[in-house]
Amino acid sequence: MKRLLSLLVASLLCTAAHADLTADPIYQSHMVFQQGKPVPVCGACTSSAPVTVKFGDIEVKATVKGKKWKAVLPPMEADAEGKTLTITQGDENVQLDDVLVGEVWVASGQSNMLFRLDETRDSAALNQPAIPGFRFYHAEPQVHTNAGAYNNDLLTRLKENRMYEGAWHVGGSGDCPRMSAVGWYFGRKLHELLGVPVAVVHASLGGSEMMAWMPPAVVKKKYKECMSPRWLDSKYMSEWVRGRARQNIGKDLSAPHPYKPAYLFETGIRPWLNFPIAGVIWYQGESDAEIQDQEQNEGLLTNLIKGWRAEFKQAELPFIMVQLPRIKDASPLRAYWPEFREVQDRVSKLLPNVYDVTTVDLGTTNANVHPPRKLEVGERLAATAAACVYGKKDVPYTGPVAKRATARGNAVLLELEHAEGLKSADGKPIAHFELSADGKKFYSATAEIQDGKLILTAEGLHQTPKVVRYAWSTFLTPNLVNGDGLPTVPFTLRIDAKKK
Repeated sequence: MKRLLSLLVASLLCTAAHADLTADPIYQSHMVFQQGKPVPVCGACTSSAPVTVKFGDIEVKATVKGKKWKAVLPPMEADAEGKTLTITQGDENVQLDDVLVGEVWVASGQSNMLFRLDETRDSAALNQPAIPGFRFYHAEPQVHTNAGAYNNDLLTRLKENRMYEGAWHVGGSGDCPRMSAVGWYFGRKLHELLGVPVAVVHASLGGSEMMAWMPPAVVKKKYKECMSPRWLDSKYMSEWVRGRARQNIGKDLSAPHPYKPAYLFETGIRPWLNFPIAGVIWYQGESDAEIQDQEQNEGLLTNLIKGWRAEFKQAELPFIMVQLPRIKDASPLRAYWPEFREVQDRVSKLLPNVYDVTTVDLGTTNANVHPPRKLEVGERLAATAAACVYGKKDVPYTGPVAKRATARGNAVLLELEHAEGLKSADGKPIAHFELSADGKKFYSATAEIQDGKLILTAEGLHQTPKVVRYAWSTFLTPNLVNGDGLPTVPFTLRIDAKKK
């Protein structure tokens, strides 16, 4: 019986492999199309005969060029009723079932985005009944960067760009455990907040630096030195990235590697460029933050976002990133996390439709770079999307944000936005504020809440303070929150002179 089933499966696979009409791999049953935008549907064929694509009551003719066909469905409204997509050429047809229309988001980054739902030990989520209006596509990495040399099979897979294998699933079903926890929590919450179908397309990889996710056009234009076989010697590669890659490929720098500039974009993101999306959630930076060069990191992050927008042909594609959390690790590898948080915040202010989500309170209390609390991260991302992208102003999405600091002698008056209900979360004195007269030497400051503002003073600082900063530490226990319990956003701010 087992042999019969094996032969049947092999026969079906063989038939599929030699089918004359196919859809590209990303088009599968249970997928979601982006509402409000034309939706290309693409595939391959061996005949020049006409190809027709039907979705519900919509029927369009495809353009056939050589062995490729492409049809474009018109913009559609969100629809939670699953419909069949049928692709027909002559006597052949491809049928994809249970296809919805809603909001599609891409989730990407490094290991904290790859961190699986089953690693959270969230039994409620792992036993979540099916959520028909929430779908996800999980691209499983076929090559990781664990310490050790790659064998020939892994090198061949990398050479052939077979980095990811993925499939569409219904959120909450039994095959979700390996899905990105952050992506899964984000999608579930956004579906709840919007009341329309939501899909999350996930592709990430542990340890990956920004350059690996950079579009090749950007690398060629702005980072030419990274196109050479000596890419690992580039100043854009951290010591950790260099060390791990050399463990995998040895001295043969011409060998393929997931961290090679543009490689992960080409294998994980490029297949989706013709698939309309609503936005991107991004959790990455741990590898790049090892390099203390804020100008370099700001340029990389800016160029990555602009590059993705150019490739997706959406000039202001929403991009929501997770600001690095806390970590109790005094090693050089984590020393510059405060600087990187500032880079993320600065880029979010410089580029339109870019947002960063504060998680400085959610990190670990040890040296583990993978905080297990992904529920809050995903839901904060979803709240930010709902409020800032979809205009749901009643959704709280951020903690207090520094607005203005004014000198009052040796004291400072700090005004904040999103500060209604400002309070100490644990009833202890408010911590982690610092003042400086020259921007170099900082003094720990006490903070008192007065009418929704803060009065800051620093013992030992006898000059007029010129700079105030908050949460400038790799590890801390922040306790200043607003009435929604959301943490104050880390910042550095120039202090205005006292108004006369």
